Amino acid sequence: MQNKYLQIYREIADNIREGVYPAQSKLPSEHDLMKDYDTSRETIRKALNLLSQNGFIQKVQGKGSIVLDAKKFDFPISGLVSFKELAGRIGERHRTHVEELELITPDETISRTLGISKGGKVWKTYRVREIDGERIILDKDYFNQTYVEKLTKEICENSIYEYIENELGMTISFAKKEIVVVEPTEEDRRLLHLEGFTNIVVVKNFVYFDDASLFQYTESRHRPDKFKFVDFARRTHG
Repeated sequence: MQNKYLQIYREIADNIREGVYPAQSKLPSEHDLMKDYDTSRETIRKALNLLSQNGFIQKVQGKGSIVLDAKKFDFPISGLVSFKELAGRIGERHRTHVEELELITPDETISRTLGISKGGKVWKTYRVREIDGERIILDKDYFNQTYVEKLTKEICENSIYEYIENELGMTISFAKKEIVVVEPTEEDRRLLHLEGFTNIVVVKNFVYFDDASLFQYTESRHRPDKFKFVDFARRTHG
């Protein structure tokens, strides 16, 4: 059962995208939304906070929630979300195919990247993400076994982040990201639907726990037509 606030978030986001709530207009008040959705103020506020975080609205003191022009917000590069969370927000039909999963002795590049000591092991998993029947993302993940002792196909098909946070009790905190555009490899063409595409967008993620331990390195390889990589920036004051 999906959380009520996520249902409300998705419905309002869809209405904003479709122009039901035009840019620069005001959303209904919290009180009116509570009545419309027959729910609590807390649930409405959680939905509004998510709309604000993803660049759909700006909360203005004394004026309520002002709608922003959010038609171009598809893939938030500044966020740190799992594919499962992202796909759930988009609302598309999605599947994850685990192409590879093995515990390996890493090569020099991965050892250096993750700071693996001699004799250390790394979980290597390649996952293809399918949305609406098209294979459009290849995630090549490497996890330091010191922090992630065990991985299974079932965990990889569902959400590794969910497993790490809920089962292992670790707090995933921040990531450094690099984005490059390259020619597809033979592997990309074998695993993804790339007919007619001569470029692929690669997002390299270096992901850390809250104690600043680097536990994951990922190359997330995207078909370029399906995603707009957009950062929504807010200026901090103080």
